[in-house]
Amino acid sequence: MRPEPPRKPDLRAAGAAERLGAIVEAAERAAQAVIDDAEAEARRYLAEAKADADRRAGERDAELGRLVDSLLADALAVRESAERMVESLRRAQQGLGEAPAERRAEPTDESREDDGMPRLAAVEELRPRQPEPSTADGHGTAGARLLATQLAVSGSSREEIDRRLRNGFEIADTTAILDAILGPEGED
Repeated sequence: MRPEPPRKPDLRAAGAAERLGAIVEAAERAAQAVIDDAEAEARRYLAEAKADADRRAGERDAELGRLVDSLLADALAVRESAERMVESLRRAQQGLGEAPAERRAEPTDESREDDGMPRLAAVEELRPRQPEPSTADGHGTAGARLLATQLAVSGSSREEIDRRLRNGFEIADTTAILDAILGPEGED
């Protein structure tokens, strides 16, 4: 047998292998570039989302701050109004506790300046004086009048005020107090 002559390397196979290697290498580079671009895009998206979230949170914080400031201002106004009302009620209570002689006297006609202006008369002068109702134990009704005034100011109904006076002060007939504070029944 004859020995086979040495084979010549197949140049076509070697060239194909090189080209295939170059294609794989180019594909890997392209894949890495796509991955890098995707990661960069994801980082940009996250940065934009974070910036947007921070901006919205800042806007909500600012709005919440404005609302809190507004509520505080409203609360202070309500407090001041309540303090004025309490002071007015204290003065009214003190006025109810005074005897008629202790009340401020009306100026006489001689002490008034004659400027031609009409003068207001005290309510007591316009309305006939009704006897003060008393509680079951015989004491006056200044406390009952004060409670009725407070309940009326807070919006309680005539029936609710009547019930509270009957139960709390044991007043059998509350008509005089209710009429003095709310006006005669049926004039609504």
